[in-house]
Amino acid sequence: MGILRRLTRWVGAERLMTNINAGNVAPDFKLKGLDGKEYALGELLERGPVIAAFYKISCPVCQFTFPFLERLHKRYGSDGVTFLGISQDDARDTKEFAKKFGTTFPMALDEKAGGYAVSNAYGLTSVPTIFLIEPDGNVKVSCMGFDKKDLEAIGAALAERKKIAPAALFRADESVPAHKPG
Repeated sequence: MGILRRLTRWVGAERLMTNINAGNVAPDFKLKGLDGKEYALGELLERGPVIAAFYKISCPVCQFTFPFLERLHKRYGSDGVTFLGISQDDARDTKEFAKKFGTTFPMALDEKAGGYAVSNAYGLTSVPTIFLIEPDGNVKVSCMGFDKKDLEAIGAALAERKKIAPAALFRADESVPAHKPG
């Protein structure tokens, strides 16, 4: 897709979307995790849906978003659902980020040294960008930046898959904006 066409793709005239939108097939990838394991999308999808969250440690919107992703992970991240943080930073900085923001799901590295191969395959224009990828490889939710409705949609889809009522992701005592661009 040409750059001009990508730049003119808008959702509700509010924000630029990624190349990989809901309904598209997610590109396969293999990345090394902080835990020394290799994470291959095709293998992960054999166990169930994957939430792939691309980020940079220096991104304030990523820092804001990851505690909410951890909440989703704690509620729905078992029984075949894989949450995977995909960092565009080195291992040391990624470990510090995970510790600082209380992230317990696996982190994989898509580093500059590798040309950000996976980020580029997904056509990312900013972070955070989060995808809910169904076991058939199709993207069900594509979320760019922090988007309250998209995160709630991910929670609802995972709750439906587990045949349970969705739990509130955001507490009544929290002041959470509807959207924060990445």
